[in-house]
Amino acid sequence: MIHLRNTLSSMALALAVAGPALAMEALPEQPPVPVDNPQTAAKIELGKQLYFDPRLSSSGTVSCNSCHNVMATGTDSIRTSVGVEGKLGGRNAPTVWNAAYLSSQFWDGRAATLEDQAKGPILNPIEMAMPDEDSAVEVIRAIPGYVERFQAVFGGDNPVTYDNIAKAIASYERTLITPNSPFDNYMRGDKKALSPEAERGMKLVQDVGCTACHSGPTFAGPATLATGQPFLQRFPIFLDNEYVSTYKLDVDPGRFESTGKEADRHMWRVPTWRNVALTAPYFHNGSVDTLDEAVRVMGKTQLNIELSEAQVADIVAFLESLTGEIPQQTMPILPMTSGSWIHTGN
Repeated sequence: MIHLRNTLSSMALALAVAGPALAMEALPEQPPVPVDNPQTAAKIELGKQLYFDPRLSSSGTVSCNSCHNVMATGTDSIRTSVGVEGKLGGRNAPTVWNAAYLSSQFWDGRAATLEDQAKGPILNPIEMAMPDEDSAVEVIRAIPGYVERFQAVFGGDNPVTYDNIAKAIASYERTLITPNSPFDNYMRGDKKALSPEAERGMKLVQDVGCTACHSGPTFAGPATLATGQPFLQRFPIFLDNEYVSTYKLDVDPGRFESTGKEADRHMWRVPTWRNVALTAPYFHNGSVDTLDEAVRVMGKTQLNIELSEAQVADIVAFLESLTGEIPQQTMPILPMTSGSWIHTGN
């Protein structure tokens, strides 16, 4: 009961801080950029090459794009991601679209920035499985074209570093934004941009309490959060329902897995609603196949309410209005070697 009271209090506080005017916002034109990693065209292009390069994995078969496909939804559209040697991860891949706007990264918010996040999968033993940072750097240093590009972008005597690999990837990821959704156009004055169903759904998510957590421009927490400050929510809150057992929603301990703190058990970073209609299957374990079912699950597990079919349909219509314009992506030409094989780990 203590955890439940604390969670509900935090929801109420979040809504009070956000306030009616800040509960929903159009997506800003540009995401925040850290002072120590300014955007440049050359750095973005280098980051794009690294993002698509499977040589950053121990098997030479898995890239960032393998799980966060920018040719589609920014995810891999499966329940949990497949890493090196066919190993299955434990969590569903979050979309990379608009991740640049989030105050923290990963399902449990353990990474403060995109740079921090970019360092994780490369060394994760299931995902890309490089044995250590030096091994990843060694692979990139062995490719002359990369060395030239790192020198041009970062300068200095030793430009190919693990920090700079992450900085380049993060710079590319800050270009992966999806503006001009029907909701954004509505908020900017086009009152015909939303269907009547979506308008009803927009009002309904506020009335029933969804926007206590799903607020701000990403619907993942208030825009006032500082970088590195995760906006967390306990999930599931209400356990006495069929959804929890059917979809195994309380098996993964959430943030507790990375912090070991009991207060973090089943705490999760509030996920974005942006493009949520495209990113099935849903939840941290990818256990729910459809958006309408995900809405029912959230109603019962988080608010302890049974939503009618008409209410579910209206909420789904609103969530679909948060699908933005996917910017066209082209596959990069990767730096190559001639007459030699790059050892990635095997």
